[in-house]
Amino acid sequence: DLKVYSHKYILMEGNQIKTAQAIFSKFPIINQGNIVFPNSNNNVVFADIKKGKDIIRVYNMHLQSIKISPDVTELDEKNIDAIDQGKSQKLFNRISKAFKQQQQQAEIIKEHKKDCSYPIIICGDMNNSAFSYVYRNIKGALKDSFEEAGVGFGATYKFRYYPARIDYIFADDAMKVKKFDSFSDFENSDHYPIMATLLIE
Repeated sequence: DLKVYSHKYILMEGNQIKTAQAIFSKFPIINQGNIVFPNSNNNVVFADIKKGKDIIRVYNMHLQSIKISPDVTELDEKNIDAIDQGKSQKLFNRISKAFKQQQQQAEIIKEHKKDCSYPIIICGDMNNSAFSYVYRNIKGALKDSFEEAGVGFGATYKFRYYPARIDYIFADDAMKVKKFDSFSDFENSDHYPIMATLLIE
């Protein structure tokens, strides 16, 4: 029930197609803003949230998509031999371009959080794996909530061929991750919602 989260920051952009990023909070938001990525419809929103004497910076990110559907029909085993060189090159170029954009976006986030003196939480859709440069650059010294308290593969995306974990909650080193959950029975998206319980130590 979103009524519990009475404080919010919502950024909605686009003309014909609207996209939105949002942060909802039980506690007052004393500062808010967004990070605009060049040549992309993706972005980041952030909010400084005050809980008692503590102030926490929360980032909600959505990095560049590689635009591959959950069933990846381009790579289906039944028609893999039928993929000609042109289609293969097109797919390679699309993925390569997206990864380059993600790397640039990761650098922008990294630079932005350098100027923050508060404990930080970064969450959202990274569209990349935990083995990537993008993951390492954004995570830095933060804690990966799944690695701290999750179980299993931690899949967050309904990918046909293997459990894909591309959505993350990174917590400041000053926080303890008490619990991590992934809701794999959620049917209204190709992503599974994730949730972490954090304690400021």
